[in-house]
Amino acid sequence: MSTIGTVNGGISFWYAQDGAPAPREPLPGDATADVCIVGGGYTGLWTAYYLKKAVPFLNITVLEAAFCGYGASGRNGGWLYNGIAGRDRYAKQHGHEAAVRLQHAMNDTVTEVVDVCAAEGIDAGIHRGGVLEVATSPAQLARLKDFHAVEIAFGEKDRELYGARETARRIRVTGAAGSSWTPHGARLHPVKLVKGLAAAVEALGVTIHESTPVTEIRPKHAVTPYGTVRAPYVLRCTEGFTASLAGQRRTWLPMNSSMIATEPLTDAQWESIGWDGLETLGDMAHAYMYAQRTADGRIALGGRGVPYRYGSKTDNDGRTQPRTVEALREILIRFFPQLAGVGIAHAWSGVLGVPRDWCATVTLDRSTGLGWAGGYVGSGVATANLAARTLRDLVQQDSGQAGPTELTTLPWVDHRVRKWEPEPLRWLGVQTMYAAFRGADRRESTARTAETDRIAILANRLSGR
Repeated sequence: MSTIGTVNGGISFWYAQDGAPAPREPLPGDATADVCIVGGGYTGLWTAYYLKKAVPFLNITVLEAAFCGYGASGRNGGWLYNGIAGRDRYAKQHGHEAAVRLQHAMNDTVTEVVDVCAAEGIDAGIHRGGVLEVATSPAQLARLKDFHAVEIAFGEKDRELYGARETARRIRVTGAAGSSWTPHGARLHPVKLVKGLAAAVEALGVTIHESTPVTEIRPKHAVTPYGTVRAPYVLRCTEGFTASLAGQRRTWLPMNSSMIATEPLTDAQWESIGWDGLETLGDMAHAYMYAQRTADGRIALGGRGVPYRYGSKTDNDGRTQPRTVEALREILIRFFPQLAGVGIAHAWSGVLGVPRDWCATVTLDRSTGLGWAGGYVGSGVATANLAARTLRDLVQQDSGQAGPTELTTLPWVDHRVRKWEPEPLRWLGVQTMYAAFRGADRRESTARTAETDRIAILANRLSGR
């Protein structure tokens, strides 16, 4: 496989394919609003959408540092699925049934996104093929079976467990010993979703200002170089870019995830692979991968690469290191050796938000009007929608327009978490953790035992995952 001619960066393959959006005007000066939303990704746009639909007279302003979808919303793997970060911890803190309610809400969220896209005429290339997660070693297979049993216990009665032969009928991953499949998932084109959502929000009458970085958020104020927006409610929806805000450096760690997209495969190559159901594909490795079969017949595949940049820095327009491209190519060839000669068309990176306890959260501080949602740990395509509907309900409850709802009582609401350690401790910790995970994956790939590598177990405990 060749990487000669590979486009590196340029935000993402999805933008290279669909084109950059037409720029919107920056904030022209001081302004007022009923609700100011900071961040023009999925969380911010969905929040604006649901608030405006619920209360059409609201004056809502969205402030975006670059352009809508510049961050993870325009760079992700296109996994619309029911995973949510922190569910197991919420089960321990609030009880099993509370976590089951959260999981059911996530299951329903997949359908919600599909339905809204259909209603708003957003063609995001959605295909509901579910999510298939494979195991390629004895240790992975043991974890897969445990994972499958846990998901069943949290209410996924329609989840299915497959052996090697049944897995190969869906997709022929070399060495796959088994898999677990859930119908609560879909493949989509991330940029088409975020562009369509931004257009739908504007059509409702929401004001979006791009090229307007917010430097500080404080009660009733969102401060930018061009002016300050004053609003009773200021909602922070900045996910992996949260560390750039004043006072937020250690709130959520900006974890890097990188992707590659192949050249289009031939019919013969697809015949050799299968994948006719267009499931999103993951594995049970500690440093896991994720992939989709794109609408135009490519494989888009991602993984961690260089996990974290010192000082919570973020990338430069998606450019990723050559060694990361090579590592992702190696995963692709390990899964599908017959693709050894296929070219890599594009490589890119993005950041996702990771709280210290790895739990996604939604919060509205009723004493200040400040709210936030995020910390999705890579599961944000669907979770952002649930978070947005929850923020809508919290704002309506606080303003006296509605009472508590099923969403406002979910266990992730108002969850607080301590900050990350200062540098260099957090850089050392993340680097050590992922080095441990990669080493564990290598050892497990050649081991005959079904036991999870002890170093990986220790790394998980120390990291708080």
